[in-house]
Amino acid sequence: MNIIDMLEDPISKLIFILTIIVATSIIVRLVAYLMNKIKRFKKDITLIYLIRDIINYIIYFIALMSILQIFDINLAGTLLSLGIVGIAVSFAAKDLISNFFSGILLIMGRSVKVGDTLEIKEMKGTVETISLRSTTIRDDNGVLSNIPNSILTNNTYLQYNKKERHRVDLTIGIGLNIDIKEFETYILDFINRQKGILKNPKAQVFSKGMNFEESTLKISFWIKDFNKKEKYKLIITNEIRKYVNNR
Repeated sequence: MNIIDMLEDPISKLIFILTIIVATSIIVRLVAYLMNKIKRFKKDITLIYLIRDIINYIIYFIALMSILQIFDINLAGTLLSLGIVGIAVSFAAKDLISNFFSGILLIMGRSVKVGDTLEIKEMKGTVETISLRSTTIRDDNGVLSNIPNSILTNNTYLQYNKKERHRVDLTIGIGLNIDIKEFETYILDFINRQKGILKNPKAQVFSKGMNFEESTLKISFWIKDFNKKEKYKLIITNEIRKYVNNR
């Protein structure tokens, strides 16, 4: 007698289903953790996403089969008996299937990799993750966009080289008692002394308007490492605060 035959009452079945769900969640998280720890994949994080997704789908499939078995549902027989419904479902899920195979083509063909900078359909950003269904990019404002993989394989996109620069914009307000030209000279000199901020293109200060209380300025500078964007914004904002307080 197997464990399925022992689950006769609803409570036992419910407990067993919850156990499968919890175990599946733990295993999926463990797989993700172990994949990130394998040193041989450190230089190719794109491959990590492919292997992790495949393993996760296998785990989810096994969990689903186990749950269906509890209710004595033969998935293969059910699908055969619902042939017409299956065809209808396949048409409804064509986008999902298209994205799935497009993801395999992108990852195996290595045409797009994590860390690349792409521009497609007026969206530009750095590739953060590539799954079997979609690709996630982060733009210069930190906004994440999920792009279905079929869009990448069926449309033309721009792919920038690894030296692509990232512009950082910082909008501030300073009191009317502060000379804007003196402030511009001071803050640009401070920015140019920061390691990691590019000297070319040059940092600039723009006027965005003025009211009865303050002048609104936009400070723009360029960096290489997008992940340090908030760090530099904090450093420069703090320096501006000290400058204003001393006036």
